[in-house]
Amino acid sequence: MSDIRERPFDDVFDGFGGSTSHEVAAAGEPPRGRRGRRGRTSRYPRWVKVVAILGTAALFVGVGFKIAVREWQQSLDKNIERFGDPFQAIPKTDRATVDPVAGDASNILLLGSDSRVSAGNPEDWKAGAQRTDAIMILHLTADRKTASVTSIPRDSWVEIPGHGKNKINAAFSFGGPTLMVRTIESLTGVRIDHVVVIDFTGFKQITDALGGVRICVPKTVSDKIGTVKSGCQTMGGEEALQYVRQRKTLAGGDFDRVRRQQNWIRAVLKKLSARGTLANPLKLNSALDALTSATASDNAFTIDEMSEIALDYQGADVSDVAFFTAPLASPSTGKEGSQSVVYLDDVQGRILWEAVRKDKVDEYIATYKPRVLGQKVS
Repeated sequence: MSDIRERPFDDVFDGFGGSTSHEVAAAGEPPRGRRGRRGRTSRYPRWVKVVAILGTAALFVGVGFKIAVREWQQSLDKNIERFGDPFQAIPKTDRATVDPVAGDASNILLLGSDSRVSAGNPEDWKAGAQRTDAIMILHLTADRKTASVTSIPRDSWVEIPGHGKNKINAAFSFGGPTLMVRTIESLTGVRIDHVVVIDFTGFKQITDALGGVRICVPKTVSDKIGTVKSGCQTMGGEEALQYVRQRKTLAGGDFDRVRRQQNWIRAVLKKLSARGTLANPLKLNSALDALTSATASDNAFTIDEMSEIALDYQGADVSDVAFFTAPLASPSTGKEGSQSVVYLDDVQGRILWEAVRKDKVDEYIATYKPRVLGQKVS
């Protein structure tokens, strides 16, 4: 085979789809040079041919890449357990309204459970079982520049539609995602757009897939769950799970546990958005595979919408996400019968929830200075 470097440049590309100029000359016809295959003058310069060929190749590569990405997204989507439409059974008159001032801001109800299977058939539930250990409202601002996560203590004493006063986490046991949405919207007046149930046991796999997460602990805490040592450390999945499950030996009890849950989620988000993770396709895929496998959501929260949110916040700093707890009354704890419960501050709560509804959480934080999650967490 002749060395391609010894052939004229136009001969190399003229060979695609027809005879070369040398072959034509051998047949007794004048060399093609500036003339087309049938004696016509070529309408396009040589560089146009080169660009066309390279452009066609790039198009096929681009299409192939898009197909690969789409297949990857679909594989992640299949990992997510779906529990139907939790909003359909709620009477329209009971739904919280959307404030026009909020624009395209959205609110996602995040529920942490020991098993995402608890998002299954309500007929299988029993009162007092499968309650949610974490209840959070993720608020995404209309400009997608910042976000906030407001935790509602699981023992908060609230009105549960159709069930009277009870701990808020009982709503999930009584009626699953649907009743939890009704309870949250009734309490806050905030319109919930999507519901996500996260299996905290599955978060163990997520943490391990990320190679551990960096968490600082001010002092060693030991209980029947385990021992979490003091100092800044990279926790593996098992250590991190112990970290968020400890409660009774913490000075602030369940309030400190809530902050630990927030801290763990923040550490996971920080590691997910780190350059070392994003630049490593295998590591990123492993982490996202574990994350989606530990997640259940409403049917309408598609992988496309999740991807769009991720792209909107691409490059954003995790420090721009404010974590805090709903305002507590004074005293914040008490007894209702034999139950230890948490009391929320109705007055300050109305101010906060109005800020969420109007997409003005940043203004609320600047004005009322709630205890936002700091770098040091008990």
